[in-house]
Amino acid sequence: MAGWTIGIIGGSGLYDVEGIEGGEWVSVESPWGQPSDQFFTGHVGEARVVFLPRHGRGHRIDPSGLNARANIDCLKRLGVTDILAVSSVGSLVEERPPGSFTVVDQFIDRTRRRVSSFFGTGMVAHVSMADPVCPRLSRLALDAAREAGAQVHDGGTYLAMEGPQFSSRAESNLYRQWGCDVIGMTAMPEAKLAREAELPYALVGMVTDYDCWRDDGDDVDVAQVIAQLSANAEKARVMVVRLLRSLPAERPSSPIDTCLDTALITAPHARDPALLARLDAVAGRVTG
Repeated sequence: MAGWTIGIIGGSGLYDVEGIEGGEWVSVESPWGQPSDQFFTGHVGEARVVFLPRHGRGHRIDPSGLNARANIDCLKRLGVTDILAVSSVGSLVEERPPGSFTVVDQFIDRTRRRVSSFFGTGMVAHVSMADPVCPRLSRLALDAAREAGAQVHDGGTYLAMEGPQFSSRAESNLYRQWGCDVIGMTAMPEAKLAREAELPYALVGMVTDYDCWRDDGDDVDVAQVIAQLSANAEKARVMVVRLLRSLPAERPSSPIDTCLDTALITAPHARDPALLARLDAVAGRVTG
C-alpha cells in the first residue's frame, strides 16, 4: 500500500480548489497531444493533489475540443492514483433540482466526434465498463458532499451528449424514457479513458438547470447555467477539501489498479512498437 495522489478534474464553474498547500502549476508533455492546461499540484493533509481545469483557465475549450486522452495520460504521468471528476449537468428528473449534486454510477455515451480509446490497431484491448465508477471513491465523494451541505443523490445515470448545443425537447424526453437522471457533455470518453489507464474514477454532477423536457419550465440557456454555477462551485470546493482530508493515510489497492491484466488481446509478436511507445504511461505496467 502507498499514499493517495488524487486527480481533480474541475468542470464548468470549478476552476480552482482552495486549501492546496505548496501548490504550483506544472506543465506535462504527452504523446497524445496537448492537455487542457497546466496542472496545479500540491497537498491537502496527507494527500497529494493534482488539479486540472477541464476546459482550461478562462473556459476556452468546448466539450468536443477536449483532448481527454492527453488529460488522462498526463494525470497518469504525474503519479495520480485516483480521479475525482466534478462536472456541471442538467437534470432529467424533477427530484434532482438545480443546486443538487448527483454522484453518478452509470453512463450512456451519445458522443460521436471523440476518440474514446488509447488502444487500437497494433495494440487492441477491451476493458470492462459494466461498473464504470469506483464505488470506494464515489462513497467518499457522497459523504464529503453531504458534509459540504449539498443536497446529494447516491447514484444516477449520466447521458453524455456531443454538444455544444443543448438538447432538443424530443431528445430530452427520449433520454428520460431511457431512465437517465442527468445530462452533460464531458464525462465521455473521460471515464472510459480513466478505466483504460487503470485509474479509479468517480464523478459528481452539479445540477445547473432542468433540461428542456419540462412543459412549464424555461428552456436551457447559458445565462441560467452561469447563474447557478457560482453557488454550486462553492459547495464543490468544500466537498473536495472534505474528501481529501477524510482519506486514510494509506491507500488500499483497488481491482481497477490492475484491470489491464485481463484486457489485452493482441499477441506480443503482433504489437505495434510505435503505439506501445505512446502507451508507456497508460499501459507500460503490462506492455513493458
